[in-house]
Amino acid sequence: MATGTETPTGARAIAREAVRSHVSAIAFDLCLRDGYDALTVEGICAGAGISRSTFFRHFSSKEDALLSDGKDAGDELLEALKRRPDGESVWESLRHALVIITRRYTEDADRGHKLVVLLASHSALAAAHHEKNARWYPLLQPEIARRLGTDASDSADPRPHALIAAALGCVDATLAAWAADSTITPESILERAMASISA
Repeated sequence: MATGTETPTGARAIAREAVRSHVSAIAFDLCLRDGYDALTVEGICAGAGISRSTFFRHFSSKEDALLSDGKDAGDELLEALKRRPDGESVWESLRHALVIITRRYTEDADRGHKLVVLLASHSALAAAHHEKNARWYPLLQPEIARRLGTDASDSADPRPHALIAAALGCVDATLAAWAADSTITPESILERAMASISA
């Protein structure tokens, strides 16, 4: 059972995620209705019934709002990676863990596909997406280094960073391919993309 000190913190986190999810959904609907270029922070605030200060407590930009659905996937990705068997190759572990990302897009396949089409069509949104994913590098690096049997603090060892970059590059390639053809599942595209590097 949660203690008295844990409950408010948990409640605040849940409330924060709920606000982010709500505002993100409003931003996405407005973007589909009016177009990406016409979407503004002011319009999102009006649609969500919040102030600019509230918006900027949760998001840094309209792109951030469009790409957020409540909870960041980084922690889930790390937990999925940690659950993989230690005897498995690092690349295979990453392949399985990254299904967490593709599932986020397919939970609501129509919305997910529309989002990846937006990513493929607008460079500013794609840049924000890459910036967001870049936050996962320091999060994942210690676990990747552990699986490689190397020192996570050794900044001269390029392998953990290279593996993360290659894996996330496969995710980008997967989303671009799915944007072009929604009849193929992102999971199968991701498997094909990652197999092309391990081949």
